[in-house]
Amino acid sequence: MKRLVVILLVLLWAAPALAVQPDEVMKDPALEARARAMSEQLRCLVCQNQSIDDSEAPLARDLRLLIREHLAKGESDQQIMDYIVARYGDYVLLRPRFDAGTAVLWLSPFAVLLLGILKLARRKPVSGDPEKPLSDEEKAAVLRALE
Repeated sequence: MKRLVVILLVLLWAAPALAVQPDEVMKDPALEARARAMSEQLRCLVCQNQSIDDSEAPLARDLRLLIREHLAKGESDQQIMDYIVARYGDYVLLRPRFDAGTAVLWLSPFAVLLLGILKLARRKPVSGDPEKPLSDEEKAAVLRALE
């Protein structure tokens, strides 16, 4: 049973690595590491919430190959990312950049948190004794309800 669990865990751990095909891997390990790092930052436009590094979609493969082509030409990581964003838009980034267009996206969680804190700070304290005993009429009503 232990062997089965270990085999299953190894297969689950290695599953994302299966997306990059052997024919895509660059011979230079440094360039391949750069390509994989960029691939982890880009969203698969087919799978949407998966990086192109993890996706087996044909478009993800095309983007991985595009990255490797530009790396082979000697372009910097920033140049390649700028090219891909210019071609596909900011949506291709798994972590959008902070700019005027994405400020609401980045700042809205903090604004909601701040509004919640302000709302809690403005709450009026509960007046009266919350442990106030029942009146005789209320006790009688409870007894009637229980019968």
